[in-house]
Amino acid sequence: MPVYQAPGVYVEEVPGSPPIVGVGTSTAAFLGEVAGDVEMPLRPGSDTDHYTLVAVEAPTLVTHFEQFKTKFGNFDAGNQTLAHAVYGFFLNGGTRCWVTRVVDLDNATDVGDALAQVAKIDEVAVVAAPGALTADVQTAIVNHCELLGDRFAILDGQRTTAIDVASIQGTVADSDYAALYFPWIDVVDQTPDDTTGRPVAGARLTVPPSAHLAGIYARVDASRGVHKAPANEVVRGALDLEYLVTHNEQMGLNPDGVNVIRGFNGNLKVWGARTLGGDDNGEFKYVNVRRLFLFLRESIDEGTQFAVFEPNAQPLWQKIRRSVTGFLTNVWRDGALFGETPEQAFFVKCDETTNPPEVRDAGQVVTEIGVAVVKPAEFVIFRISQLSGVAS
Repeated sequence: MPVYQAPGVYVEEVPGSPPIVGVGTSTAAFLGEVAGDVEMPLRPGSDTDHYTLVAVEAPTLVTHFEQFKTKFGNFDAGNQTLAHAVYGFFLNGGTRCWVTRVVDLDNATDVGDALAQVAKIDEVAVVAAPGALTADVQTAIVNHCELLGDRFAILDGQRTTAIDVASIQGTVADSDYAALYFPWIDVVDQTPDDTTGRPVAGARLTVPPSAHLAGIYARVDASRGVHKAPANEVVRGALDLEYLVTHNEQMGLNPDGVNVIRGFNGNLKVWGARTLGGDDNGEFKYVNVRRLFLFLRESIDEGTQFAVFEPNAQPLWQKIRRSVTGFLTNVWRDGALFGETPEQAFFVKCDETTNPPEVRDAGQVVTEIGVAVVKPAEFVIFRISQLSGVAS
């Protein structure tokens, strides 16, 4: 405490409640195979311009596609799926991703070892393994997200023409920490011809949609916020669909959480926003609701670390309430919470009732938070009737 010895006015700076800053929600992690030697030509036929292939199970940050090529190679035959996936991610609005090589994308052990390394990267919010269709691998990815509790899985649907949930979802279990998308999409095949070194004009390639969807997640997060469902959005770079799902066919898929990509007036759009399992997931049946809660939980967790080992009394409780209330007020202003006022949209309780003597004696400080989440307008209904006359 300062000591004052001469009369006068003294101004002191008093530390306020530390603000809570929202964490990032769109950094993706991609797992995939890259065939080739350790030293590979960066361009077809080049004897001097080479790159060193990144080691297996070594997550590598990539912020633009040219950077991907210098670490994992071009659109080579052994790199088609992963290269087109990362390219589609950036094309659709993605800005940051961590790419990890695996030996065999169909081997759950290889994928699990890679996921153990991805788990160390705190900023990852979305995880996908483009083209991985085996149940064991997809389950490993979902379990990874559920265990860490701070990230969301995007899965590719099975390649099938039998339009039922079992054929598209396979045997991967339901989870509100994952979303599954169907069908696969046709894109421009960027693989260079061995003779010309350029892509073959008009060539197409059918690729899994998961990385394109990760880019759409990032695009919507940046333009609208994580609370906006990543749906009714154009899949950039998609030329056609491997299977054209009709409205009636989607009626049998949507309730179970199979998100469909469909064509409307020449545009290919994401036409679903359900978590894997759909209606069975209750209050977390929508992708944006689960991802919003991941965002809130991680942001509050990281933004209240100042409270650890502080004296567990009223001043600390007030500081926690001010920090969390300020953060949730901003979230409400962004349109993520339902209510005309902050009081209608959320509450924050940290006082003697949540922290009685037995709680404090256990070294705990308990804060109760409730939020009213905005749900997506999935079914827009207009009721129209015929009137015999309209009053003036």
